[in-house]
Amino acid sequence: MAMALSTQPQDQQQSPPPPSPLKVDLEGQTKQAPEQEVEVVNFSKRAQWLRAAVLGANDGLLSTASLMMGVGAVRKDPKTMVITGVAGLIGGACSMAIGELVSVYSQYDIEVAQIKREDRNGALGVEEIDARKEKLPSPWQAAGASALAFAVGALHRDVSYISLLSCESSSSSLDLPILKMHCCRSIS
Repeated sequence: MAMALSTQPQDQQQSPPPPSPLKVDLEGQTKQAPEQEVEVVNFSKRAQWLRAAVLGANDGLLSTASLMMGVGAVRKDPKTMVITGVAGLIGGACSMAIGELVSVYSQYDIEVAQIKREDRNGALGVEEIDARKEKLPSPWQAAGASALAFAVGALHRDVSYISLLSCESSSSSLDLPILKMHCCRSIS
């Protein structure tokens, strides 16, 4: 028995078109102007000092802790440990700031030279030159961020050590276990 194919159109319901994808700006990279124009924010200028801050804080935590552990292995005098921590903080913050200043300034210098080369060739207009120069990273801002972040990271280790010393010098037998538990938690 053969099945006959119907030539009549079937009642098909046309489905509505799929909704447009939801546009969510999670990073806040666009700003809506009243005229509904979308302005894209360039975060590349901010990236240099943010990178410097992250590396500075990491280095502050690790190098100061390593320095204090090395000195503490030889001499367990609290005064020596605190002086070592402060000296590591000052020396490390200065070192990070100078290194970051040289690094970002060399990048800045290269980009300015490239802009000047393109300007001599007539490839750029005055407005475009000004816009590109405005987007360049600030070497001083990156140096400051690096030094400040290093100091905060190093200071965290110094304060942790001092709080541990105050825990050990506590005379009350009831407070000592509670304070030591709190101090050990703040160090790790």
